[in-house]
Parts: sequence; C-alpha cells; structure tokens
Amino acid sequence: MLKNLRIVLWTLVAVAAIGATGLYAYTTMMRPAQQASLGDGDYQLRTAAGEPFTRASLNGSPSMVFFGFTHCPEVCPTSLAEMTAWYETLGDEAKDLKAYFITVDPERDTEAVIGDYVAWTNHVTGITGDVAEIEKATKAWAVYAEKVPLEGGDYTMDHTASVFLLNDQGEFEGTIAYREDSATAVAKLKKLIES
Repeated sequence: MLKNLRIVLWTLVAVAAIGATGLYAYTTMMRPAQQASLGDGDYQLRTAAGEPFTRASLNGSPSMVFFGFTHCPEVCPTSLAEMTAWYETLGDEAKDLKAYFITVDPERDTEAVIGDYVAWTNHVTGITGDVAEIEKATKAWAVYAEKVPLEGGDYTMDHTASVFLLNDQGEFEGTIAYREDSATAVAKLKKLIES
C-alpha cells in the first residue's frame, strides 16, 4: 500500500512539473506579441498645451506613461512625486527621458486643469482628450478605469496605478509598480535609458 501511495505521489509531482513547464513555455511565447501591441491604437489625445498626442508621440525617446486623474487623493500625487524623485536621482542620465500623465477623467481634466496639475514636476506632460478617445487609449493600454460615485453626487476614479516603460522605439519594456522600491525603479529606468 505504501508503494502504491508513493507511485501516486510521484505521478502527481510529474504531472505538476509538466504542467508548470507547459504554462511557462506558453506565457513566454505569448509575451512578445502582447508587449508589441500594448498601447497600440488610433486614439487622438491632446497635451496640456493643446498639441496632438497619439501612439506615435511615444517614438524617439524612452518614456514613462501613467494613467491617473487630478482629483486623485493619494495614488496620483504620490506617483508624480516618485517620478520627480527618479528624475532628480538620474540627473543628466534622464535628459532624454519623457514622462506623460494621461487622465482617466477627461470630464474634469481639461487641458488647463491637467497642465496646472503636473506643472510643479518640471518633467511630466499632462495629456487629456475627449471621453471617447480616452476610452480608446485606456483600452489600448489595458488600463482599468472606472467611475465610482460618492455621496453628494460627486465621484472618484478607480484606476491602474503602474507606470508603463517604453524604449525609444515606443516598445513596451515593463512597468514600475505603485510605491515600488526607489532603487529598483531607478535601476529599471537606467536600463530603459541605456537600451
């Protein structure tokens, strides 16, 4: 009986190992196609200065892209502060690094509002657009964004809190998580700049 139990257990271990290997191979093969298409789309947005902003605007320089909104109580101001700190840490290394803050709340975040919101950073460009175009952009980037009603008729927005990293060809290179260790984030940015 003990011998049969061992055979069953080793069979389960083998099946689990084969399954894990298959899953790893599948996700590894699928990753390049998913990364290549992240952010692709025909959305037509605008910078806070009123200039056109499209997917092609991300070509030519390494970039950080963050989706948020100006009425955000914590995540967005924290993320902007972290991005500013990364620029300060990198110094001249970051001279070609671009950063974009794309609103998920275009009803309130006009060009003037988002421009004022990011102005203190000296590095981040505010991006807005029509509701339909912002929806196209969030879908293209697989960004979660949902309006959440508040008491008194106001609302807030739940949204993805990661910073997307793109190389100078506009290709997705990874993310920096919300409140990720600063040294780790800076190391990712150095790698991005050098690629």
